[in-house]
Amino acid sequence: MNTTSYIEVVRSQIKKFSLMSSESALAIVESLSKKYSNVILTEINTTEDLETLIERKPDLVFLGVMYIEDVDGNTVWLSEQLEDAGIAHTGSPRISHQLGLHKDQAKQRVINHGLASAPFRIVNVGQLYSEQEVGLEFPLFVKPLSGGGGSGVDEFSVVRDLDQLNSKIASLHTDDKVNILIEHYLEGREFSVAIIQRQDSDELDAMPLELIAPKDDNGDRMLSNRVKSSNEEQAIAVNDPSEKAMVSDFAIKVFRALGARDYGRIDIRLDEHGAPNFLEVNLIPSLISGYGSFPKALFLNEGIEYDEMISRIAELGFSRTPALV
Repeated sequence: MNTTSYIEVVRSQIKKFSLMSSESALAIVESLSKKYSNVILTEINTTEDLETLIERKPDLVFLGVMYIEDVDGNTVWLSEQLEDAGIAHTGSPRISHQLGLHKDQAKQRVINHGLASAPFRIVNVGQLYSEQEVGLEFPLFVKPLSGGGGSGVDEFSVVRDLDQLNSKIASLHTDDKVNILIEHYLEGREFSVAIIQRQDSDELDAMPLELIAPKDDNGDRMLSNRVKSSNEEQAIAVNDPSEKAMVSDFAIKVFRALGARDYGRIDIRLDEHGAPNFLEVNLIPSLISGYGSFPKALFLNEGIEYDEMISRIAELGFSRTPALV
């Protein structure tokens, strides 16, 4: 690694592919350009774009995209393609991104590793539920099976009977036409834990925040799309040492269970007994200064400013030589 290294920050113009906004990508380019002489923003929308990127052989790709699709609709994972080409990139390998994209698979992996996550069921497009089929205790939480940013979550997402459940399912099928995850609603407090690997070590640093959303019309607190997009949630440091240790240890175990690498965000909610349960993972979290749980967690826990955060993520990517990528 040196200051003359050639870095491409990658996002996509296609909304379903890109996990990095134009604002975030430009901010990352500006930040890295303070240290490295050759940093550019690249948009990957097609497999041809990806092939051209690989031909340029950058020293590092700062990933803001998990996958794209070829002309036949097949999934092409950027991390896998870059690793096959011997190009270092930030973040996790394909298998972890795949788990992050499918909430049910991530939850099942976590459960298989002996870690807690609320019981769940999947509802396919066009399907409704009868009381016998649900097999879960109300109240339930209903959300799209894939996607982030609170997509599809609103004041009707917590359901307390079968009519409310099917009404929310029908609404999501009409608006988003996606498969749905329903899970037992955990009524405890919610935490978001930033995970970042230490340089030249397998050790992970966990930096938790408690997230407090405003109450909705039903008296529930949830990180809906409206709350997240308007940055309305309150993010506070976890100051109680035992609670901080409990949440941090659980998040690190989840991160490792998912095979994740470098950095990411683990979302946790406590059950009625105060025990942590895994909600979901974001392995390309928002990196906009002052917005999103990951940058807030690093700053509130360790005083890590934006440029230092971006530099640490890039250095972790650089630490993997082509032979080890």
